[in-house]
This record gives sequence, structure tokens and C-alpha cells, in this order.
Amino acid sequence: MVRPLLVIPLLAAAVGGIWLARGALQRWRDLQAAATYELAGDRWPMLARAGGAMVCGVCVTALTVLTALGAFGGLSHGGQGTDRAEPAVDAAAAGAWAPGGAGRQQPAPPAATDPAAGAGAGAGAGAGAGATATATPAGASRFDSVGHPGGGELLQSAVLGPDGKPRNVRVWLPAQYAKEPNARFPVVVMHAATPGKTADAEVPDVFEGVGAALQAGRARPFILVAPEAPNGTAHPCELVAAAPAAVADDATLRNTVAASFRTLPPGPASWGTLGVEGGAPCAAAAGLARPDLYGAAAAVSGRYDAAALTQTGAEAPAGSSAKLLLAAAKGDSAGLDAARKLQSALKSGAGPAARAEVRISDNVQDYTADRERLRLVRQAAQFLADALAKAS
Repeated sequence: MVRPLLVIPLLAAAVGGIWLARGALQRWRDLQAAATYELAGDRWPMLARAGGAMVCGVCVTALTVLTALGAFGGLSHGGQGTDRAEPAVDAAAAGAWAPGGAGRQQPAPPAATDPAAGAGAGAGAGAGAGATATATPAGASRFDSVGHPGGGELLQSAVLGPDGKPRNVRVWLPAQYAKEPNARFPVVVMHAATPGKTADAEVPDVFEGVGAALQAGRARPFILVAPEAPNGTAHPCELVAAAPAAVADDATLRNTVAASFRTLPPGPASWGTLGVEGGAPCAAAAGLARPDLYGAAAAVSGRYDAAALTQTGAEAPAGSSAKLLLAAAKGDSAGLDAARKLQSALKSGAGPAARAEVRISDNVQDYTADRERLRLVRQAAQFLADALAKAS
């Protein structure tokens, strides 16, 4: 700050000296003109201005010489050193609140901050996942926070699919996940029907429906997992009859979710499956094909190939029985007809298919299709939570 302060008196002295010198010169010219006409003039104003101009000139010269010789150099450097030190202190203190400061990183989901949870500890870190990277168990993936729908937290990561290629997987954690850091939760896998998309892209209000059921206390909290539907066909769920096990048992997904979050152990006591509209056949196939892995399945507003799904259920592991909810709005006559045909076909099927417990929900009616879907999702969430709670 010292060097800029020297410029001010230098400029002031220079400007003042010029102004006084011009005044003295003007007075001298006036005196010369008066002498020409033999008039007497006062010399003191001229002398005063000339003297002032000389003083200003001396000041300007002295300040210029002192600055050039560096008489104030040590003080100037010291001042700059102080200025540089202050921001360093401020930056260190600002770390506690600045958006880019280390102290302001977004807190990771509770799963990642619970090292005692072992393989079930969560690695679902948001923007501050780097702070908890050392707590990530083997087999876990980093999940980044992408929103907070339905009162919970939505995270996303890339997980290898059955074909060995990475695909997006979204995980919705209920509000209770953060409030109960020592609790473990059941898991529901939600199927999508559009290649390259997750189920929440097709049913954007699914988290609101599930969250509403949990907030009303009608369902036990669970984690909702939405993997991206595979490519290769325009309607992935139409091929479940050809290879039901490939859809029902996604081992990499199950292992990654179990390692990344505080889940109950994979198995029929704690894992279920859900499908809405185009994803409903996938959920039905998963529940019927592998009741030893999924304790309950809920299919909402779907259209089903009764013969193919009955065969799928008949080929399920011996000694197991599926629990299946087929839900459709009261005004959805086509959906209810498909559900009843599937129920009837399963009852007359062979082996595990005949032992499947199939419920049909046809009591939902509202003034818009979106409202009906929201209520159907809420109903499916309640069914899955109750079925998994009984199984556990």
C-alpha cells in the first residue's frame, strides 16, 4: 500500500507546481505589458507564485529520486508480504464455508460413513465421495447423488450388466436410511421397458408413490433399485419368456447393491421386484422364475403372455412358490383381463407355477390416469413391504 500512496503527493506536487508556474509567468507578462505603457505593477503575486512553483519542483524531484533509489523498497516489500499472507489465512479459514473448500463437501450417504457395516456399508457418496473412498468395501461402486425425490435420495452409478457392458443403475434411498444409520433395509428391483433407460424415466412419479406409502406408515421402508433396460430389442420385457433367468437373476447388480448400501442379505426374505406398465412383464417373470431370490413381485398395469409366464413359473426351482401382485386401475379393462388370464393360467400350470400366490388389485379409481398410477404404485409398495416383512 506504500507505493501507491507515494504517487498521490507526486501528482499533487507536479500539478500544483505547473499551476503556480503558469500563474507566475502570466503575472510576469502583465508586468512587462505595464512597463511598456509606463504603468506601475505589483511584483509580490508573481514572486509568490514563482516561489511556490519552485517548492513544488523540489518536492517532485525529491520524491522521484527517493522512489528511484528504493528508499521505500523494504517497506513496500514488507507491505506486499503482509497483503499476500492475509489471503492465505483467509483462504484457510474460508474452507469451512466456501463452496469449493474442503470443509463444505456434500456429506456422503450414511452407508459410506459406517465402516462398521462391513460388506453392507454404503458407498453411495454424493459430491464428497472422495472423503469416504477409503471406507468403500470390495465389490462396491461409487454412487453419485442426483436428486431427492419422494423425500429420499436418488443416486446413480455404472454397473456391469449381464452382457458385461456397463449400464446406469439408479438407487433410491428412503428418508429412514439417513435417520437410522445402523439399520439395514430390504431391496426392491424395478424393471424398465425402454432400452437404455431406467424405470424412473418411464414412471417419473414412482418415487413419490413409494415415498407417500412410507410416510403414511403403510409400508416398511425399502431401497428401490432401477437398472437400465438392456439394448438389442425395442421391447426388452417381451423377451422374458425366452430367457427368464437372465432377467430375474442379475448377480452383478445384486452383489454391487449389497456391497454398496446397508441392505439385508440378498434372498427371498428381503428382496423383491416391481414393474409398472411396460416393465410389468419383467417383474412378473422375475418373481415367477426365481422365487428363491425374490420373495415378492408386483406388476402394475401390465399386459402379459399368460402361456409363456406360466411355463416360466413351472421351471422355477423346486420347493419354491412365488408371491405375485397384479394391479390395474378399475377402468383398465384390458389390464384387468390380462391379469385374470395370467392368474387362471398359473393355477392350472405345473409344479411351482400352480403354487404361486397371485393377488389381483382392481379397486383403484381416480379422476386422472396419473393419479391412478400414483395410487397403484403406492399399493404395490405396500404389498412388497408387507410381503418382505413377513418373509423376514
